[in-house]
Amino acid sequence: MNAEFFEAVAQIERERGVPREFMYEKISQALVTAFKRDNAGVSENITVEVDDQRREVRVALQKTVTEPVEHPGLEISLEEAQQIAPHCAIGDVVSIDIPTRDFGRIAAQTAKQVIIQGIREAERGLVYQEFTSKEHEILSGQVSRVDLRNGGIVLEIGGGKGEKTEAILMPNEQVPLETLRLGERAKVFVVEVRKSPRGPLVLISRTHPGLVKRLFELEVPEIRDGVLEIKSIAREAGYRTKIAIWSNDPNVDPIGACIGTKGVRVAGIVEELRGEKIDIIKYSDKPDEFVSAALAPAHVLGVQLSEEGLKACRVTVPDDQLSLAIGKEGQNARLAAKLTGYKIDIKPASAPKI
Repeated sequence: MNAEFFEAVAQIERERGVPREFMYEKISQALVTAFKRDNAGVSENITVEVDDQRREVRVALQKTVTEPVEHPGLEISLEEAQQIAPHCAIGDVVSIDIPTRDFGRIAAQTAKQVIIQGIREAERGLVYQEFTSKEHEILSGQVSRVDLRNGGIVLEIGGGKGEKTEAILMPNEQVPLETLRLGERAKVFVVEVRKSPRGPLVLISRTHPGLVKRLFELEVPEIRDGVLEIKSIAREAGYRTKIAIWSNDPNVDPIGACIGTKGVRVAGIVEELRGEKIDIIKYSDKPDEFVSAALAPAHVLGVQLSEEGLKACRVTVPDDQLSLAIGKEGQNARLAAKLTGYKIDIKPASAPKI
């Protein structure tokens, strides 16, 4: 255990981020394991001290001075003990240094395996901590392969110090009709990070509404600065999203700020979402105004709120805009209901009044 050993530990700390204290702990465990391998029955009385300042590793066997000696692995005679510590007496504990070079080949191999396993455990722990801090954030990933067994798409997502971690985009988190090819880059939303025996399991999504929210925060500085606030999002991934925006500054138009000059801001988001349509709605704390805006692009003639205290309403639209308000397969009305939290009953102007 020379200076080269300590330099190797320092290098692991620099390159992989594994704290040297953790490494010293694992090395101590490895040396104990190695000693047990060569000395069956001796376990409790071995100590390992790693002195980083003096760059020394000391392995010692603790034995109690006793007469007569009944357990040679744990006890030592007074005569033998006084050769190590001349002033010791019966009942004292003496330390017997064990040169690490005396460890057998099999024991040394065992120690090596414990150290390697310790490094892997530490690295997995560091990666888990890093990605846990990125839950509900956006990461950029590159498609590395497709799992033909379950239809999952494996992406390499960036970690610290240039390291990569694999994350699987499961079929239910993939956008319908979207095809991600090998080598292609895409942004994903980190839904959750879990521990697993093989390392951190990063659950990612391309369908989560949070992806749209984070994309708007990236593209629109006013949202990051708190001038604009995202109140709610309703999404049917791959087809359409409605997002309600509120402005805390009366001089800032929430819709105009999100669209950007010549539509450049929202265009970047639409491109990342592979052409998904986005309706930007001005939020209102008045339910009738909010519901009316949420049904865009349809024009609304009137909104009658339920008088029973329920979050329900009846909406009247021009006859020629009924299909537009409802949308293809009911999508526009369905998204408006999700966005506002109201059950919406859409009727044409020619319908009998209740």
